[in-house]
Amino acid sequence: MTASPMTSLEMMRRLIAFDTTSRNSNLQLIDFVRDYLDGHGIKSLLIHDESGTKANLFATIGPTDEGGICLSGHTDVVPVDGQDWHSDPWQMLEQDGKLYGRGTADMKGFLAIALAAVPKFAAANLRTPLHLLFSHDEEVGCIGVRKALALMKGWEVKPVGCIVGEPTEMQVTTAHKGKKSVRCHVHGHECHSSLAPQGVNAVEYAAEIVSYLKQIARRMAAQGPFDYDYNVPYTTVHTGVIHGGTALNIVPKDCHFDFEFRYLPGVDPEKLFGEVRDFAETKLQPEMRQVAANAGFSWKEISAFPGLDTAVDADITVAAKALAQVNGTAKVAYGTEAGLIQNIGIPTVICGPGNIAQAHKPDEWVEVSQIRQCEAFMDRLVARLSQ
Repeated sequence: MTASPMTSLEMMRRLIAFDTTSRNSNLQLIDFVRDYLDGHGIKSLLIHDESGTKANLFATIGPTDEGGICLSGHTDVVPVDGQDWHSDPWQMLEQDGKLYGRGTADMKGFLAIALAAVPKFAAANLRTPLHLLFSHDEEVGCIGVRKALALMKGWEVKPVGCIVGEPTEMQVTTAHKGKKSVRCHVHGHECHSSLAPQGVNAVEYAAEIVSYLKQIARRMAAQGPFDYDYNVPYTTVHTGVIHGGTALNIVPKDCHFDFEFRYLPGVDPEKLFGEVRDFAETKLQPEMRQVAANAGFSWKEISAFPGLDTAVDADITVAAKALAQVNGTAKVAYGTEAGLIQNIGIPTVICGPGNIAQAHKPDEWVEVSQIRQCEAFMDRLVARLSQ
């Protein structure tokens, strides 16, 4: 059966209607995309997670014996819980030149434009292939794409370049920061608060580490290293969540807190984490164990992804600039799957419609003009791969 053509906005409307919040399955959307591609004679490879409830999709249009260009993006979105939306987040609303709905900017708009262009790619008898890589669980640590990339890494023929369609207002972005986030569990020793010296106060020791993290943050802000192409030109350190204690008159036995490093390319996050761990275990832990032998710390990595750093004269950068019809390049502080893709030997840039400032918020939106720019980008890509 041949699939009917769809405009970009029609495709966006379909994709946004799937509630692919990261906690949910994305299979309804993936199955829809698989069937749509199949209707145009394009076969898909589905790469499921261990639960079988989520999948990445990889598809190729054109010859399969050479590299080609990959268009990549994630299918999951962040929750709408507790947000004050003025329209149904799962029903795209067009109003005053803007498209509202969860995922319009981040990043179902790009996926929809790529899919709407499939009939053009399929009819063009491409000389150089186009690949599509749609992932799951990007919003919770770039988890899903890793399984697909582990498979692709071993392929004899893989894409020679990749464009990740995160929102950049169609500016070609060659670099972003990496991230390492960690949960620390402080193991104290509880007792009545009137006998506080006989306990080990997990909250207070946690506070000392949080304070130490703040010292590192200040040092990075003052001493760098710096890269002023970023809007925040240095590595940042941030503590975002802390839980501890049960009652004021009990010295708390446990405290958990989560912290992260958003680091510039070239900065070693393991060295930064090692500095924090050494402070805790060398300076604080001996004091704690003078009171309770089992007091101390345990650490768990929550998520991590590498930064992206693609040369401005790389072939994929030059190609993306021509497709987007821009002269310069940009760097962004937020993270994407691009660094992971680059790490398996596929040079990668980021370029997509919308602004990250509109993502993850109530009434998320993208300008229709951005969609039109991205459609023109796809038309130029069809022409380029047909040459």
